[in-house]
Amino acid sequence: MKRFLVLCACAMLGGFVAVRVAQAARDPAGPYRKLDVFSHVLSLVENNYVEPVDEAKLVYGAIDGMIHTLDPHSSFMDPRSYAALKEETEGEYGGVGLELATRGDDVVVVAPIDDTPASRAGFQPGDRLIEIDGRAVHGWRETEAVRALVGPPGTKVTVKAQRAAWAEPRTFTLVRDVVRLVSVEGKLFDRKLAYVKIKTFQDRTDAYLRKSLDSLRAEAGGQVAGLVLDLRHNPGGLLDQAVKVADRFLDGGVIVTTKGRSGKNVEVERAHPKSGEPRYPMIVLVDGGTASASEIVAGALQDSGRAVVIGTRTFGKGSVQTVIELEDGSGLKLTIARYYTPSGRSIQERGITPDVWVKASAADDDAPREQNLPGHFKGEEGSTTISASLQPPAPQPPAPDDPQDDPQLKVALDTLRTWAVFKRTLPQPAVRTAQP
Repeated sequence: MKRFLVLCACAMLGGFVAVRVAQAARDPAGPYRKLDVFSHVLSLVENNYVEPVDEAKLVYGAIDGMIHTLDPHSSFMDPRSYAALKEETEGEYGGVGLELATRGDDVVVVAPIDDTPASRAGFQPGDRLIEIDGRAVHGWRETEAVRALVGPPGTKVTVKAQRAAWAEPRTFTLVRDVVRLVSVEGKLFDRKLAYVKIKTFQDRTDAYLRKSLDSLRAEAGGQVAGLVLDLRHNPGGLLDQAVKVADRFLDGGVIVTTKGRSGKNVEVERAHPKSGEPRYPMIVLVDGGTASASEIVAGALQDSGRAVVIGTRTFGKGSVQTVIELEDGSGLKLTIARYYTPSGRSIQERGITPDVWVKASAADDDAPREQNLPGHFKGEEGSTTISASLQPPAPQPPAPDDPQDDPQLKVALDTLRTWAVFKRTLPQPAVRTAQP
């Protein structure tokens, strides 16, 4: 009987092991077993393809294909592409100044960087690239298109593009230039209203912002009456710089919360009690090119009640990427978390809805947004949105320095002017004094 029981146990164990081995053999969750298949295919290509092959190119292509299955914002960069990314983050590179994204098999413009060959040629968000130097870009990743556009200053690149309003594609010959991303520029209106545009969030953005605000304050005689913070066409950039910029205008509370897989690895960025700026009236301008880090700033200032957001709905990129440098000089940009505004809103797909809707042009509707990208994360159910509308202001004599070709900025400045009028005309609360 004992021998019988032992034999039964062995048979059961053997059967269990056999089943597990069979399951493992056909279990796609065991990815490392597939490396044997990859090595076999690589060997077959190396030894039998009709022409000699570049092994490094094959391996990089395989890695890129793997990352391509994740989401639109994760990407693999070969050493050349990764070096270009580092130059761009540091604030200077050779190219034409286009921020790109993929929409299906199309490469589209997210935003042209101001004062670059692309912006001077008239590129707009939503433009679809057809060819670069005669090569069709249909099916390309944005990293491939960027690689084709960057190059030594003074060299030429020909770009064919299509816009919804054009009957036919148009061809542009652009001369590459040094694209210097001085990320902040400022101007004073009415000798007291500050205007600051943040083009992108790079290494020194917060320092540039502080310098610009101090300069405008001095030009205004020591104090500004209000601020327009322009985040239009800002594709994002470094998360830590976005947090610092928002912190400059807030006295406390949450700026942004990031959550990793399954809600783990939660990190909360908070504003410090003493901000760098006084509590003057503030407007934030946004549009379909406002993405990622710039959406963090807009969402934080909107949720905290610190600023009124004017413009059109933003891009809707609510995910955080980290960049990892690999051993051979290549790089991996990997999505690691979702971010949430102070009120708990996930703006993935939805974007930031402005408090006051003002369109710059009909092209606003054609701007690419996160929800159009294949493989994007779905937004979370139950997220609240904020909406309002504004009727066009009645015609009035413009101030001498009003921007006649920028309706969104004009509405922002008029809003600050109205704010000052209300402050003068509304009764002020009585000041109570202690009785003896």
